[in-house]
Amino acid sequence: MNYQQTYQLSMQQPEIFWGKAAQAIDWYKPWDKVLDDSNPPFYRWFAGGELNTCYNALDRHVEQGRGEQAALIYDSPVTDTKRSYSYRELQTSVASLAGALLALGVEKGDRVLIYMPMIPEAVMGMLACARIGAVHSVVFGGFAANELATRIDDAQPKVVLSASCGIEVSKVIEYKPLLDQAIELAAHKPDHCLIFQRPQVQAELQAGRDLDWVSRCGQAPPADCVPVAATDPLYILYTSGTTGIPKGVVRDNGGHAVTMLWSMRNVYGVQPGEVYWAASDIGWVVGHSYIVYGPLLNGNTTVLYEGKPVGTPDPGAFWRVIAEHGVGVMFTAPTAFRAIKKEDPNGEYLQKYDMSKFRALFLAGERCDPDTLEWARSLLGVPVVDHWWQTETAWAIAANCLGIEELPVKPGSPGPAVPGYAVQVLDDDGAEVGSGDIGSIMLKLPLPPGCLPTLWNNDERFVDSYLSTHPGYYLTGDAGYKDEDGYIWVMSRIDDIINVAGHRLSTGGMEEVIASHPDVAECAVIGVADELKGELPVGLIVLKSGVEKVDGDIVSEVIALVRKKIGPVCAFKKAVVVARLPKTRSGKILRGIMKRIADGVEYKIPATIDDPRILDEIRESLVQIGYAKQ
Repeated sequence: MNYQQTYQLSMQQPEIFWGKAAQAIDWYKPWDKVLDDSNPPFYRWFAGGELNTCYNALDRHVEQGRGEQAALIYDSPVTDTKRSYSYRELQTSVASLAGALLALGVEKGDRVLIYMPMIPEAVMGMLACARIGAVHSVVFGGFAANELATRIDDAQPKVVLSASCGIEVSKVIEYKPLLDQAIELAAHKPDHCLIFQRPQVQAELQAGRDLDWVSRCGQAPPADCVPVAATDPLYILYTSGTTGIPKGVVRDNGGHAVTMLWSMRNVYGVQPGEVYWAASDIGWVVGHSYIVYGPLLNGNTTVLYEGKPVGTPDPGAFWRVIAEHGVGVMFTAPTAFRAIKKEDPNGEYLQKYDMSKFRALFLAGERCDPDTLEWARSLLGVPVVDHWWQTETAWAIAANCLGIEELPVKPGSPGPAVPGYAVQVLDDDGAEVGSGDIGSIMLKLPLPPGCLPTLWNNDERFVDSYLSTHPGYYLTGDAGYKDEDGYIWVMSRIDDIINVAGHRLSTGGMEEVIASHPDVAECAVIGVADELKGELPVGLIVLKSGVEKVDGDIVSEVIALVRKKIGPVCAFKKAVVVARLPKTRSGKILRGIMKRIADGVEYKIPATIDDPRILDEIRESLVQIGYAKQ
């Protein structure tokens, strides 16, 4: 079936479509109903079915003859370590860790918080929880103590899995002091912390509460897989909430396993046995879906990379990993490629490596500007697919599904809706807008399997946050439009649509124009308050390495370019060159914070920020052009 036929079937007969997809998973007990729609807006997939996600990710591959195939390749330039684990080895390690958790009193439904760096034990921790029906909640390693405490209080874990330290390029970050402080701040106290001691730092263990990972795993009898309901939670993943209290996105076992496996083959076009690499972090949804669960459910070899796109040691780092491990398909964020492009604009490092097995690059995490997409495509000579999804959905909403049919790429668009998603663009009154008109991108309920069924212990907030804008629809929070071919164009967050003298303009559209300037590595446009026009756009520009032109000349050229491409209506008259942009650790640019700095209003430094010192640099730059007055 081609894309159009596949999509239509998923829309017209979703139960037949997903029922067939679910046959690729092993079940202890088949489902009573593919879709339980008896309690809208709370829809449940594969109700009555029983399975185990860890069994499907490890044990069944060992039973079916994949035991000696590499399941996980750990590649850590920051510690100069490489190690491969076969499916059999990974299964043995996971069963031992699951046994250690059982010995600590962890039972089906209990929560286990994972606060770890990018090491194989973190992946083992997630799978060990899944094995015994415990619910894991991974918090990005090195996260601030107060933020960790709020997650401990919300999830109420019986046990915390952690390590002595993480390594950021050349800096060692001790985790144990942060964990101790978080537990002190939290009202809920976990019974135990299981600590993996890395050679770089020996963490101090608190008698009675803290236990050594290796010795406990060595003592425990291996645990078998426990059947769980398809609708039971597999994990909680916290995403920042507007109120400052994080939202615990819940993932179920059944729908998640089905769509992870389906997406590996149909979205990414990856077959069992191939090497697949998601260059992300297990603290993010990409790490959950496409470092751990997706590739292992599909019988792939997954790469766990503890390093950066540049600086570990150079902008050829990604090409080395691809060449050395025979990666066929890679997934990363556009920001990683912008970093490589900034350091090595002509792709000279690529010439050193044999990329013959590499056949597709997928980008997601934030909007990919056409310039970066074209740069990657011409450099690599393979399909470069921008696709769009969210923490809440766990897998792609819009994509060029290489496993179904390779469609023409339109730089700037992630492609048409993925089968399963009814994507509509609505105006403020809930009416569908015409093609090419910007509106709020909404998903018609029910959401397909794999998406969040609710928020942890908070059905009311789930409805308020996502389902209350237009009844019967899920609010993505993104603004954009659909073109005449059904391609979706995600222009910006709804909050990033600015109103200039009554004209609704997308900052994403302006960023696209600025990024096309040959000297620009990356940029951000924010809407700042203006007494006369309501809001005015201001550009912040990072230049490529080696640019010798005067900053003022580049700013003038960029302003002229935006006025030419978008028109004087956008009133784009101010921009400033900056050394770097403030981002989250996953590479999302913090436009909202920069807007608040420019407007001179108070702001809270987000817990996910990569380097808070950048905010002072941004303030100084904005002062130069007349903003950021206290």
